[in-house]
Amino acid sequence: MQNPPGATTCQTCGAPLDVRNKVSDSGWREAPRLRDMTEFRFSGSVCQVEGELVPVAELALAPNDWVYFEHQVMLWKDEGVPLSAMQTGGGFRRMLGGMPFVLSVASGPGRVAFSRDAPGELVVLPMPPGIELDVREHAFLLAAGSVGYSFIRIKGLANILHGGNGMYLDRFVTGPAPGILMLHGNGNVMERMLRPGEKILVEPGGFLYKDASVQMQAVQQELKVGLMRRMYLAEMTGPGRVGIQSMYVHHKTG
Repeated sequence: MQNPPGATTCQTCGAPLDVRNKVSDSGWREAPRLRDMTEFRFSGSVCQVEGELVPVAELALAPNDWVYFEHQVMLWKDEGVPLSAMQTGGGFRRMLGGMPFVLSVASGPGRVAFSRDAPGELVVLPMPPGIELDVREHAFLLAAGSVGYSFIRIKGLANILHGGNGMYLDRFVTGPAPGILMLHGNGNVMERMLRPGEKILVEPGGFLYKDASVQMQAVQQELKVGLMRRMYLAEMTGPGRVGIQSMYVHHKTG
């Protein structure tokens, strides 16, 4: 996004602009950690990031702006901010997969704050029109009302690891209007852009998000040391972005 000359933080996502872009030799880019008390705007609303160890996203919602979220991530709100429920569809299947089948909605005007109960990074992803992004379950903090929501199931990952029937991912889609998506990554967050046909193997618990254009499937690795053992990894095939978290958490059964 374009920012005015001399700006030290991005007005769209809050990322610091006066720091060096850190990219490893293998192509992983470290997400710039948002500074304490950083502010940025989306639609007519303002978000301020508070804290660094367990970051909080405090929103000053403008009239007619609204966001949706899993109900347990709301930290506090002004008395006058109304809450409502947003049905997600696929209720029983989502329950079996350990995902909430009802999301909560907070509407402006007023202030409301969100955080997740874990140390990590707040990842702010501006969503231009026509974007589709897949996110591991229980990682998204909030999404603007202009961002559409659905979910998909990846067969083979959760059942390999935990005996379930598959792994569910949240899918966020923008139409003609832009939006914003905020995630919580456990530990540190890194991103890599895959070229068409390029593949990497990721420990499933370390996966955080990907562009919908990135194909994801389970692959088996044989480890022939003593008794034969197997390792199962998530194979990612480009093109598109892949985000990982350094403190990996395994998906729930589904």
